[in-house]
Amino acid sequence: MRPDIPPDLELNKRYVITIVSEDINSSETKVADVWDVLEDLTGTVDAPEDWASQHDHYLYGTPKRQPEINT
Repeated sequence: MRPDIPPDLELNKRYVITIVSEDINSSETKVADVWDVLEDLTGTVDAPEDWASQHDHYLYGTPKRQPEINT
């Protein structure tokens, strides 16, 4: 495990580090499975209707492509 935030330590100073075990199965600690993590990362983005077909225009500023006409 790594700290949630970097420790604020001064250079050229000695520190005593204490390691304490934590019961990961306690009722206070929620163990997330992969589906919980994915759910936290998902969301929606407001975008123009032609976002998929014109993604180069919106990402890189290229001119919009003309729609293909199937005859």
